[in-house]
Amino acid sequence: MDIEEVAFETRFFVDGDWRKAPRTFAVKSPIDGRVLAEIADCGAEEAKSAADAAVAAFEKWRKTTAYDRAAILRRWYELIIRDAEKIARSITLEMGKPIAEARGEVRYAAGFVEWYAEEAKRLYGETIPSQFSHKRLLAIPQPVGPVYGVTPWNFPAAMVTRKAAPALAAGCTFILKPAEQSPLTALLLAQLWAEAGGPPGTLAVLPALDPVPVTEVMMRDERIRKITFTGSTEVGRLLYRQAADTIKRVSLELGGHAPFIIFDDADVEKAVAAALAAKFRNGGQVCVAANRLYVYPKVKEAFAEAYAEAVRKLKVGNPLEEDTQIGPLVDEAVFEKVTTHVRDALSRGARLVFGGESGGGLYFKPTVLLDVHPQSRIMREETFGPVAPIVSCESDAEVIRLANATSYGLAAYFWTRDLKRAFTVAEELEYGIIGVNDGVPSTPQAPFGGVKFSGIGREGGHWGIEEFLDIKYVSIALT
Repeated sequence: MDIEEVAFETRFFVDGDWRKAPRTFAVKSPIDGRVLAEIADCGAEEAKSAADAAVAAFEKWRKTTAYDRAAILRRWYELIIRDAEKIARSITLEMGKPIAEARGEVRYAAGFVEWYAEEAKRLYGETIPSQFSHKRLLAIPQPVGPVYGVTPWNFPAAMVTRKAAPALAAGCTFILKPAEQSPLTALLLAQLWAEAGGPPGTLAVLPALDPVPVTEVMMRDERIRKITFTGSTEVGRLLYRQAADTIKRVSLELGGHAPFIIFDDADVEKAVAAALAAKFRNGGQVCVAANRLYVYPKVKEAFAEAYAEAVRKLKVGNPLEEDTQIGPLVDEAVFEKVTTHVRDALSRGARLVFGGESGGGLYFKPTVLLDVHPQSRIMREETFGPVAPIVSCESDAEVIRLANATSYGLAAYFWTRDLKRAFTVAEELEYGIIGVNDGVPSTPQAPFGGVKFSGIGREGGHWGIEEFLDIKYVSIALT
């Protein structure tokens, strides 16, 4: 499918209507820089209309039965599966993800909708024993209220459904501000929500080149009771502060700096496969991507050689081609950061095993570095690109100390065949997600989120829907 064959929605979606904005902005493909669409550029006025619609719709949506909400979510899931190829191509065109991976993202995104269609019917309350014979005590879950969600560019479909599906299942209405680099997939998902029978006002999508005017309206509006955000720690801090003025509930999924530890008892072949998946999925543009590889001396040479060989075989190219494994980086800012991290590591004495240079345009060749100095930027900051630094580590105590020596705490990985070590290291690592012999642990029914500067709250599983619920206590005296 060529770019010319893809038709994108260019208006914003509010109160069940598709509306034009007085301004537009260009969405460009990182594949070749071509303009995919000129879409609505929302600002404060559009945000106010979305907030009003979400507040009005909430009064009706919260009173629908769990079964009614579940039925609409189930239809949404079925429509996403029906249009999976169209959604996958939208993802690839607007952010450069290889098409095979984009199809996997669509399945992952649909999985959240399917899960929360079922979870809507599992929002059980509790009865509490009373010390008084004439009293009956109840705890009842209720939707927190209208929600404002901000999603990143690296998972244009999955980050939308991971937030919107539990909110809608809980009985909340949802206003979405998708990333300016990749808003087209979000608009496509809104089309499918409307087709599924989602009532007007329950879901809004507000693309914006500058997110500040939209976000300021939402953060000041005390009727918006919840903010859910995935993005940088810097922006997360700002939103956390702003949420305090109106005492909003907050969920933040922020930056990561994931270690991957290869212990001396590792099966090198399997460890290479797991580390490759953890590092180079979506070209390393994943918040849970392995950013630091710690390898024990006993297996270092064998691992480094096999890993470098595997990286050499990764195909870099047009992400619309079926066998491409590494596509372009999403924009110039990401490309520049990756380039800077590699140059800094090399200037501090790192050995370049493979890659380390531009592949033209926004493409950066998959890169393996050895003996990276601990003060290198790549060892202290999230790279968000296809660069794997490998360093030696001598003991379990040392590697745990190094792995935890960061303000981030989203994901960590390690490979071992020792059951005792598997448990003890998993317990010692200060991260919200641990992959033991597993480079891709995320799944809709499990909790996703971090500790420390990687955020607060969890998405996925029953934890994800609980983020959108308040608990009401009811005490009944039988007179």
